[in-house]
Amino acid sequence: MSKLSDQNTEMMKRLQYMQKEQLIISGLTKEFSAVLDKNEFQFIVNKSFKTEFQYNDITIIKDSGNHTEIFFSSFPNQNDTTGSNAYFEECLQSAEPLIFDLKELSGSLPSYFIEAKKSGMRIAVGFGLPSVRNSKNVLFIFYKHFISSENIPERILAGISTQLSITIHNIMIGDQLKNFQSNPILHQEETIQTNESKQGFQGIIGKSALMTEIFEQISQVAPSQSNVIIYGETGTGKELVAQAIHRLSKFSRKKMIRINCAAIPANLIESELFGHEKGSFTGATEQRKGKFELAHNSTIFLDEIGELPLELQGRLLRVLQEKEVERIGGNKRIKVNARVIAATNRNLEQEVSDGKFRSDLFYRLNVFPIRLPALRERKEDIPLLAEYFLKKLYVKTGQKINGFSPKVIKSMIENSWLGNIRELENMVEKSMLTAKSHIIKEMDFPKMMTQQNTAQDFQLRTLREFEKEYILKVVQKCSGKIFGENGAAKLLGLPPTTLISKMQKLGIEKKHHFKNK
Repeated sequence: MSKLSDQNTEMMKRLQYMQKEQLIISGLTKEFSAVLDKNEFQFIVNKSFKTEFQYNDITIIKDSGNHTEIFFSSFPNQNDTTGSNAYFEECLQSAEPLIFDLKELSGSLPSYFIEAKKSGMRIAVGFGLPSVRNSKNVLFIFYKHFISSENIPERILAGISTQLSITIHNIMIGDQLKNFQSNPILHQEETIQTNESKQGFQGIIGKSALMTEIFEQISQVAPSQSNVIIYGETGTGKELVAQAIHRLSKFSRKKMIRINCAAIPANLIESELFGHEKGSFTGATEQRKGKFELAHNSTIFLDEIGELPLELQGRLLRVLQEKEVERIGGNKRIKVNARVIAATNRNLEQEVSDGKFRSDLFYRLNVFPIRLPALRERKEDIPLLAEYFLKKLYVKTGQKINGFSPKVIKSMIENSWLGNIRELENMVEKSMLTAKSHIIKEMDFPKMMTQQNTAQDFQLRTLREFEKEYILKVVQKCSGKIFGENGAAKLLGLPPTTLISKMQKLGIEKKHHFKNK
């Protein structure tokens, strides 16, 4: 019994240690995912990262084509050039951290090893980070005292390595953008078109806790080939998130294929998705590849997946299961390897419950759900986004605007932004065109519906009519949203299921939700 008890105790200790490791990995990944420049990077490295690894100094080396350079170093006198890159290549080729005893090394050494020896370092631990879009980096951490491989938290290092690579890549892109913008007039339009996607986190602007969590989710799922579904209201940036996942995936060299399931007539969407043979139907004058064929060894983004007709959902499911398509009018099965990212502003679980979306397709797509917050749920990002749009829209409007008055910033933060980021961008553009100075001092927000009933408006009606009208007005005010913090159910103080049941009994259908808006 004593032996069994000892084994159980040992197993519990190991499980607790593994849980602790996962918490550390999650915490560091979350912190690095929000980093946008070297100052923020240095702060995290000197705080959380150093606390976990207990090193004395750190250097990160990047591959710049024909030679290696210092990306980051805690040594005060470190040069940009590194000299010999033999140790860099050795670390890249190894799947495990390599330990170098600096006391034993001699001959032609890279500058970071020379500087480390001068600073009294004894041991260097080198670890090759995963490549992101051909960006190769090696992390070196230095210790003054002797350590062995048992002292290195290898699982933690491996667990955060992908996010570390992504963060380094994002910072380098940001630095290139700043250098290119040194001549803003000559190259501004080209810069915005080419590098807009590189600002923020892969083109997504935000520093709020909610967005930091989204960035962490993107970093977690991007390297895999798992299907992703992105939920969010219209205008919350679902396509930007899909593009970020694609850019950070192994398919990044190929173009992401997009299709909006709501924008194509039902009788044409099957041909768009799966292709057709010449003569397969009236108007099919030539053979055409479908979007899934075009997305072979890449990513296909199915926007507004909730609008896909029920009869086509079964065929889409077969494609996802069998990884092959058959063009309309053809009899040849074509192998396709496409990573699927879907997006919707609908509650698909409710759609499944209502029989409007296949449950088997839902579970096939819903492997890694990402839920984007509405703009009103991350108010601290509104000033940041507004400033970003001032720069982005400069070329389009021809108006050089330096910022917003405190009054306008306060109003923007308080506004509900039912159209989310898209509405904010349009509002900033309009305000730039109407601004009378280099500061936007006024912003014409749309007037919200008010309850101003006069005696003349009053008329006798049944309680049922009054209840129907009142619920309909509230639902319209919430832009048809029933669930969630800003949904009609919350505003009415009812459980969502109760409100839906009432609406059905009162004859309120979806077509009424936006009536007279």
